[in-house]
Amino acid sequence: MRRYGEAPVAGQRYVLRPGVYAVLPKGDGVLLTVQAGPDPELELPGGGVDPGEQPVRALHREVLEETGWTIARPRRMGAFRRFVWMPEYRIWAEKVCTIYLAYPVRPVGPPLEAEHLPVVLPLREAAAVLGEQFSGGFVRALARSEFHRKNR
Repeated sequence: MRRYGEAPVAGQRYVLRPGVYAVLPKGDGVLLTVQAGPDPELELPGGGVDPGEQPVRALHREVLEETGWTIARPRRMGAFRRFVWMPEYRIWAEKVCTIYLAYPVRPVGPPLEAEHLPVVLPLREAAAVLGEQFSGGFVRALARSEFHRKNR
């Protein structure tokens, strides 16, 4: 499985933390979330899978929490791992992240997480803003593909 970010530190104990993220085509753009936090950051909607939770159910929950939108037809695009310090949980984590392509159905209200705001950017602009991090690669793959145009 491909790894992004830093290599694991020898001797460091990591907690396995599965996560799910969504690439959400909307028209000629992609629905993203802006996390206000201490440093505003544009991201794919997603996050951790809770213990006992099914990944696709977690995907629906995370997208709703971070964008206020419901989604349909999630399909797995790929996966990767990262080894990171998660200050909000105070743990070193091995994040195993699965990326899904899904389609926004409708907004049902504001994001449930107050620090998030939904935004739609053109595919190529979103890929450029997301940069070289993992999410930019998945959005670039979608921008090169005709798949989403045939399945809107």
